[in-house]
Amino acid sequence: MTTMRICFVGDSLTNGTGDAAFLGWPGRLCRREVQAGNDITCYNLGIRAETTEMIRARWRAECEPRLPEVFPGALVFAFGTNDTAVEDGAPRVAFDRSLENARSMIAEAMDWKPTLWIGPPPIDESRQPFQAGPGAPVRDFQNARIAEMSDAFAEIAAEMGVPYLDLFTPLSADSDWGQSFAAGDGVHPPDNGYAIIAERVAGWDYWRSWFPGA
Repeated sequence: MTTMRICFVGDSLTNGTGDAAFLGWPGRLCRREVQAGNDITCYNLGIRAETTEMIRARWRAECEPRLPEVFPGALVFAFGTNDTAVEDGAPRVAFDRSLENARSMIAEAMDWKPTLWIGPPPIDESRQPFQAGPGAPVRDFQNARIAEMSDAFAEIAAEMGVPYLDLFTPLSADSDWGQSFAAGDGVHPPDNGYAIIAERVAGWDYWRSWFPGA
């Protein structure tokens, strides 16, 4: 049995926005490990609409009280989609600044706790532009920009020696992922979309290395 407290740090796709079960992929992932006999405390620190700029400013302060040194702790980061969204004619965060933010967060995390990095998934371009509700900003998400971001993240991860899971490439070719957006809003998949991500992470060798007895 593995005992571990895990902080999942990211945006609405980490939070599980649109999931009727209010689990997202982190909740489903941790539930699976608990069912396998592990002792997991799951902290979902995903915040809707947040960019790397916003996450960088808050993540350490939010994780420190949840991961006291007397208990085994770990970090899982998943971000980037919001940086690529075009609002008022420009990406919310410049590409090079996104990479700088990511590198800074991951480097600090690796120096502190075991760390994994999950890449951004594809969105449904047929449902763009996106607006979260009346009065909310109108934002345009495009898969080409997300793919570029994911590829750059993968290169940084390889340089830094942190495990990185590319979700964009396999999910782009996954018909079940595409169909999951039928009941979604074009950016956030409903329940079955988050279940697909959870299954991908659950089968990832680097995630499995945290639970050797499962």
